[in-house]
Amino acid sequence: MLKEQIDSLLDRVQKPARYIGGEMNCVLKDPNSVDIRYAFAFPDVYEVGMSHLGSRILYDIINKREDALCERVFMPWVDMADLMRQEGVPLFSLETRSPIGGFDMLGVTLQYEMSYTNILEMLDLAGIPLRSEDRTWDHPIVIAGGPCAFNPEPLYAFIDAFSIGDGEISTLETIDVVKQCKQEGVSREECLRRLSRLHGVYVPSLYRASYNEDGTLASFEPTEEGVPRTVVKNMIANIDTAAYPESIIVPFMEIVHDRINIEVLRGCTRGCRFCQAGMIYRPVRERSKDKILQLAEKQLKNTGNDELSLLSLSTSDHSCFEALTMALIDYTKRENISLSLPSLRVDKFAFDVLNRIQEYKKSGLTYAPEAGTQRLRDVINKGVTESDIYQSIEQALELGWKHIKLYFMIGLPTETYEDLDGIVEIARNIRELNYKVNGPKGGRFSLTVSVSNFVPKAHTPFQWMAQDT
Repeated sequence: MLKEQIDSLLDRVQKPARYIGGEMNCVLKDPNSVDIRYAFAFPDVYEVGMSHLGSRILYDIINKREDALCERVFMPWVDMADLMRQEGVPLFSLETRSPIGGFDMLGVTLQYEMSYTNILEMLDLAGIPLRSEDRTWDHPIVIAGGPCAFNPEPLYAFIDAFSIGDGEISTLETIDVVKQCKQEGVSREECLRRLSRLHGVYVPSLYRASYNEDGTLASFEPTEEGVPRTVVKNMIANIDTAAYPESIIVPFMEIVHDRINIEVLRGCTRGCRFCQAGMIYRPVRERSKDKILQLAEKQLKNTGNDELSLLSLSTSDHSCFEALTMALIDYTKRENISLSLPSLRVDKFAFDVLNRIQEYKKSGLTYAPEAGTQRLRDVINKGVTESDIYQSIEQALELGWKHIKLYFMIGLPTETYEDLDGIVEIARNIRELNYKVNGPKGGRFSLTVSVSNFVPKAHTPFQWMAQDT
């Protein structure tokens, strides 16, 4: 009945491919053959969530268990959400179109703060009480992870448990606990109590905060014996041995990052003062060159994708960067696949690598100066000088690169109008560099300048700075 209701909505919404499931490499299991049904929620639209690497990893890990299944759910677009409410259709999974409220566990990834209202909307559409204290065993255990879980308090009333840090191991541990609790028939409160004893798991209902008269925090204490006073993040010491999917789902529609992504390293040593990921994913852990090559080859063969991207906070910091990329260039050139290298630093550019890539696939280069003046780059500890920017871009232009993209932030601490004018000045100087290299007409050169707002993040040196309105 529910499947027929959903089908009746599809020709009335934009992009019905967001809701049909059944893609190549998705996993279909009989719900009656498993002990735990896990719904993995990305609180944004399908094409954003399907681009997220962490979701791909956890989907693969859970579905490799014989006693569990994992199905996907995304935030419906406004048109679909309105129709679902009008027709009484609850939020459903893609794989079997089952109501999310009937799963044993609901995992939510917290990637950015702007998605928090979507989480509440998804709970409401699923018929799950918004507040943790109002839920019973008739509702799934709601667990949230991801980078924003390092600052869990804004969502403390709505999430049953937070998994802090790397999720590859803790996700399986939480499934084990919920499975055992269901088999033993213990209370939901006892299940949360047992979850709190897992390393890296924070259960808000088992802590009490008290405040000073001025509203500042006076104390934050566990309410029971056995509940850890401090929750320490989970961390996989060797990501070379960590689980990683060899095949991923191939969507029926174009998604935001429509390509294979291979994580080459986790963490960053740079210490930019605005960057939460650089703080919370420490220390740096690398995948070996051979493992990266193996994963890239398998994923490309299992999906038919024609583009491969290396993923990390600073790809060129990999200890085997040149050898790795040269090997990938040989492979992708042979297979007629595009290779893109994001997260390269302008002060550490391997121009031999860029020269080889540009021989067979001309794409663009992305630089992130972040601020318009050297003074402000020093404030944010970016560690990139003006000469780094101009020398690397001039070399790239001489090698024949035609498309340059620059990332900047506005609203940074201590920012002045001079810093904002500096963004324009850098763009103007790069345009002049192109005239110098490619003649007075400049050729078919394009320069894109992208500007985004600074958002203060927990656990960074700038965490207490005000955000611009």
